[in-house]
Amino acid sequence: MPFCATTTRKLRVLSALAVAGLLALSGCSSGAGGSGGADTGDSVAASIHLAGTQIAVGSKEFTEQQILGQVAVQALEAAGATVDDRTNLVGTPVVRGALQSGEIDMYWEYTGTAWLGPLGNTDPIPGEQAQFDAVKQADAANGITWFAMAGANNAYAIAANPDAAKELGVSTISDWARLAQQNPRAAALCTSAEFPTRNDGLPAVEKTYGFDLPAANVAVLDFGLVYTSVAAREPCNFAVVFGTDAQVLQNKLVVLQDDKQALATYNVAVSMRTDVYQANAAAYDTLFGAIAKQLTTERATQLNAKVDIDGETPEDAAREFLVETKIING
Repeated sequence: MPFCATTTRKLRVLSALAVAGLLALSGCSSGAGGSGGADTGDSVAASIHLAGTQIAVGSKEFTEQQILGQVAVQALEAAGATVDDRTNLVGTPVVRGALQSGEIDMYWEYTGTAWLGPLGNTDPIPGEQAQFDAVKQADAANGITWFAMAGANNAYAIAANPDAAKELGVSTISDWARLAQQNPRAAALCTSAEFPTRNDGLPAVEKTYGFDLPAANVAVLDFGLVYTSVAAREPCNFAVVFGTDAQVLQNKLVVLQDDKQALATYNVAVSMRTDVYQANAAAYDTLFGAIAKQLTTERATQLNAKVDIDGETPEDAAREFLVETKIING
């Protein structure tokens, strides 16, 4: 997706003097869109006072990141901040570079992405909390603070055709590993190109679970064909998916439990410039902590499905989520 420059959304008013008068009376800052001002009432945002705070929010260009970017934009606006919406940047190097240079102040990033990408490590840290802690500690030296880790984990996952899972009695990767040893053909795996050779991919799974799936039973396909192939059970009953991909929901796939934690974790969390974070740490902890509590893998998948399957905009999906969870008022 090409880079699209965001436009600054302004309040529609009769005159600049009228705006000044209204803001003086209300004590609210004019956000860049969304709810158009600070919340009042019983929402989480209503308890936070960020009037006078200016903050630039970024995101990457794919669906989940666009939604998360809008979640941050709208929540901050509802708390009274003036938000510069710089979401929809193309790729990790661009958005990470924007954070480090000060072009943006925050964005939602994935723990595994930061650890294996910008932070330059080769092997993941086992366990969600341990991986988050390692990233948080390492990035502190770069002037970046990590906080508000969500349960949403957009990691590689092994998923099964629902009929195959029931028929073969497979619900965990341990179950799949036993099947691969007993009946490799039934355990056949559809995957895109990278997974069979990545350190955090199939080699890690085979080493941790003690099996070796024959190459003849690993079908390397274009990414778009992986889901349709496992849905049809041809040529595979199992597939490599991303944990929060809407197609998991659409095809009713069964995501196998990684019971020995072989796969790298990619939990979403806020990465923010430390100087910006420290200026309003308690407010950011409260606001984004409340959001993170609601962002489970299941919820993130549902949000992605609203956009990729139902055709909603990321802005609308984000607002529905924030209203439903009482982060902001409707």
